Amino acid sequence: EFLEKVADIPMPGPAARFDYQCLDAEGGRLYISHMNADQLVVFDITTRQVVANLDGFKRVHGVIVVPEINRVYASITGEHAMAVVDSKSLQTIAKPGPINYPDGLAYAPKVKRVFVSDERGDTDAVVDATNNTLVKSIPLGGGAGNTVYDAVSEKILVAVHGVNELDTIDPASATIVGKLSLPGIKNPHGIALDTASHVAFVAGEENHSLALVDLNSMKVLSTYQVGEDPDVLAYDPGLNRLYVSAESGTVTIFQYGDRKLSIIGSMYMPHAHTVAVDPRTHLVYFPLENVDGHPLLRIMRPADQK
Repeated sequence: EFLEKVADIPMPGPAARFDYQCLDAEGGRLYISHMNADQLVVFDITTRQVVANLDGFKRVHGVIVVPEINRVYASITGEHAMAVVDSKSLQTIAKPGPINYPDGLAYAPKVKRVFVSDERGDTDAVVDATNNTLVKSIPLGGGAGNTVYDAVSEKILVAVHGVNELDTIDPASATIVGKLSLPGIKNPHGIALDTASHVAFVAGEENHSLALVDLNSMKVLSTYQVGEDPDVLAYDPGLNRLYVSAESGTVTIFQYGDRKLSIIGSMYMPHAHTVAVDPRTHLVYFPLENVDGHPLLRIMRPADQK
């Protein structure tokens, strides 16, 4: 096997679907959206214990943590809004909206704005993090896949379904300043970045594909095949390793180097469509909705990192 199991940690709540996760390596916490349980799980990666299981997050999809302002943002899709959570008290302090179908989230630090993929509203919604109000919704001309912040260009990137593009948004003007066509990618959704070499990995959920994009030249360097219906991607910059988790349960592992990806291998776990990685320990986290009737968090490590 390419990944070895380190631990299976029981998760609270019912055996129901998980979605995005966000790992705060500095703070030692992993935030996990337990989507079909309407809960946000806060997990301590040091003690390997659940710190809190927060209720009231209706159909929670995306989650990101912004340590410098002590905020956690979560997409409460069932309420067509975004939850603003104080990371210290774990209290929800605002729910800006309306956002039709909030999914992925990204934070642009200089302008203090949160960008939210509105998957079915065909926009990227913009929320002011200083007063927690919806500023505007940027029309994309297609469904919004994941939205991420590129710290190198200081721009927001969003995958756009239907038109099969990677769009670049200027956070200050909240306008689209670039559109990159992704040939060979159908319904681009998941995105991960390697900031050191300034490339993006973009997965096409409709045709089990993955594009390697040079963010300097804004060109697609190559495309690859992954598991059926790829969803969440995680990149370990220390090992230059990419994990592509798919709805089918297939996890594909790539090594990145010299502006190309080489496949390490793939493995299967039921409902392993969401993945997070700790860049310091290289541990990989898979919340699995139903193992013997219960949800659990499977912690794994690369077999070559003993």
